[in-house]
Amino acid sequence: MPKAKGKNRRQKFAYGLNRKRLYRSARRKAAPRIECSHIRHAWDATKSVAQNLAEMGLAGDPNKAVPIAKRRLQRMETESDGQEQEQMLVRKPYVLSEMEFEASLPEKKSNTLSKDLIDYVRYMIQNHGENYKEMARDEKNYYQDTPKQIKRKISVYKNFYPEEYKDFVASLKQEKMDVQ
Repeated sequence: MPKAKGKNRRQKFAYGLNRKRLYRSARRKAAPRIECSHIRHAWDATKSVAQNLAEMGLAGDPNKAVPIAKRRLQRMETESDGQEQEQMLVRKPYVLSEMEFEASLPEKKSNTLSKDLIDYVRYMIQNHGENYKEMARDEKNYYQDTPKQIKRKISVYKNFYPEEYKDFVASLKQEKMDVQ
């Protein structure tokens, strides 16, 4: 089979490319991305990983930072001078304080339930109360959930939205009282 036309031409040197910029961008892409913004901003590319972490007051090797209890007694005397020197070398303490502050903030609850699941659970409670076997036989049980699966879904709804669940059950009781 013949070659495609124009494919046998040799590559020409690209004089218009800035080789220095190309090398820098390739080096930047090859370097690992530091996820923590505090560490990334304080990072000095000219220094080694160990030097950067020591300047920030972070441990490069967790096994050396927190030794095993048996060895601690033997090494306490030898490392006491070394630890004081490491603490004096911390030139960027703000990184550690920023990370501690960020860690102390309460975690946002980002998990939510889908609108379909909320509607499903409300429908089942409204029509069947606490009778899970009846719920399993209901025509709206499209996924053919077992009574245990339905009970688990309802308990998840209770955990995620406790106030809404209490209000919903109270409104159902009020409706029953009004009907009687």
